[in-house]
Amino acid sequence: MKHSGKARLACFKIIFWTFVALAIILATGAVAYFVGAVILKIAAGLCMVWALFAIFTLYFFRDPDAKVPSGANLIVSPGHGKVDVIDEVDEPEFMGGRCQRVSMFLSVIDVHVQNAPVSGEIAYVKHREGQFLAATRADSAELNEAVYIGFLPVEKPGEKLGVRLIAGVLARRILPWVEPGEKVPRGERISLIQFGSRADIYLPRSAKLKIKLGDKLVGGETVVAVFE
Repeated sequence: MKHSGKARLACFKIIFWTFVALAIILATGAVAYFVGAVILKIAAGLCMVWALFAIFTLYFFRDPDAKVPSGANLIVSPGHGKVDVIDEVDEPEFMGGRCQRVSMFLSVIDVHVQNAPVSGEIAYVKHREGQFLAATRADSAELNEAVYIGFLPVEKPGEKLGVRLIAGVLARRILPWVEPGEKVPRGERISLIQFGSRADIYLPRSAKLKIKLGDKLVGGETVVAVFE
């Protein structure tokens, strides 16, 4: 008979293509399940990494209140770090000549808020663009990104004192919180360096140092020198 078997053929075609569709759906589901499992595993790892980063960042940006020592003519450390350089240098930018320099390295586990070394007036704030060499290098003070803050001490009229904040490999931003003309008390917060870096303090040659190489300094607390 004419057209015999065509209905069965149509049936088989429907069954075949619905089977193909089912196979595609199942394969897509399997791939989606596998990809989803991978994404979930990656997401869990990323969440853990982010949580560790958040905890470290909270620790890094800690900002303890300084226990500022009382007494006349004291110069306290502007930063938290280890003294690795004590020398005399020519500093014409603000000090105007020969002066003492105390330089400290701030590791990534140190507090990175800086404090005013003396009570006085902010006379100078200048940002210098530069490189981002490792802060452990001696030449980083001259070549790296830096902010210089100059002080006119209340207790020693006629003298000057400078603080240079220096960026490092990780420290890419220095945030000064003071402006020229502003008056600050000793130990007041003056700036923030984000991540590992260096801080230099420039002192008059007449100032008597109270620290030595290798000493660990606490910003706003450790007496670095006294005005004679």
